[in-house]
Amino acid sequence: MLSFPQIEPFGPVLGILGDITLARETLIREAGEQGVSFEAHFTHLVVHGFLHILGYDHITDEEATAMESLETSILATLGIDDPYAD
Repeated sequence: MLSFPQIEPFGPVLGILGDITLARETLIREAGEQGVSFEAHFTHLVVHGFLHILGYDHITDEEATAMESLETSILATLGIDDPYAD
């Protein structure tokens, strides 16, 4: 998954926000390796990419914790299990 923001990090959410690119073959392979459905993995990566576009990142442990927590909350509202659970 690659994301290409067209807005400043944490800037106004107006107009075209950016692009998210996903490789179908990689999604299929990773979903199988992780034992999750294609749809769940696809949705997780779209949410992850969108958060990157908005300005979130996971370079530091603190950033990763914040971003993963937000991802988990968003995915839960969509009925998708926590992708970071052990």
